[in-house]
Amino acid sequence: MTETGWPLIPREVLPAPVPAAKRRLPPRIVTPDGGRQLPFFGAETTEPSPADLAGLLAGPGRLGRMGGTARVSVEVDSAWRVHVLVAELLVRGLVAHWRPLDEDQDQGPETGVRLEAHPLEDAPPEEPDPWAESPATDEPPSPRKADDDRQGEEFSPTPGPHQKESEDDEVAEGGAEDSTPEPLPRFEVLTSYSSRLIGLARAWPEVSDQLFLSGPRLRLWVAAAGEPVAGGYALGLDRDKDLSAIDAALVRAGLAGRPSEDGRHYRIMGKKRVRRLAELVGERPASAPEEMWPGGAGA
Repeated sequence: MTETGWPLIPREVLPAPVPAAKRRLPPRIVTPDGGRQLPFFGAETTEPSPADLAGLLAGPGRLGRMGGTARVSVEVDSAWRVHVLVAELLVRGLVAHWRPLDEDQDQGPETGVRLEAHPLEDAPPEEPDPWAESPATDEPPSPRKADDDRQGEEFSPTPGPHQKESEDDEVAEGGAEDSTPEPLPRFEVLTSYSSRLIGLARAWPEVSDQLFLSGPRLRLWVAAAGEPVAGGYALGLDRDKDLSAIDAALVRAGLAGRPSEDGRHYRIMGKKRVRRLAELVGERPASAPEEMWPGGAGA
């Protein structure tokens, strides 16, 4: 007689036990410095795309069209911005140019520098680039030639009495030396005309009122025209664009602020919002000064 509690089916006939299926949780992405979870649409959790150049168009960037191609250009005020933007454009499979801007001269495309990324396997063929390759820069004169040019000139290690009087007269006539600071050099970063940007060109600016500013798009904007201000961070603007649409896009991104009185900057004030911006744009590029990047020493 079977004892109470024994299984009705012999143990050796039962199938092997199957472990319960474990539910897989999505990996938790953390920052290197504190275990904070990165935002879902941050620059470090979203694949870069040519559509990210909408972030430049929301700021001071300009859009150009030619046939079935388009390009984006933006003026910047520092060399480090050129380095960061060119690297970001190359990552997106675009051909990048940069050139110094001189108000006294008309800088043509031939004065710029062209940089090209490795061709992408799924990239459509590029249209012919109207920009010719830039020539090599002139080499600086050698010291020997500089010495030859100075031959025959009289050199005096100390000014003579007549020379000293002449210099004193010039200072007296001209007054104090001009203390006006020299204007900062400016540069322009451009993409080549590319069919990869035609989708963005066809949609802009009609979709500006529905613009979604993801982390990669804000990262390009910060690299082109972002700077810390007292109590917050400012993004450069183009006063010719619809600032109300751009303001609405920043509000949707959790970066509510307001344009400056001159309409040249959008000020994001408060530590919480600046921290939100820093999380969206991601880690500071090596070329960017720490005090200029959101969340840096000067922010």
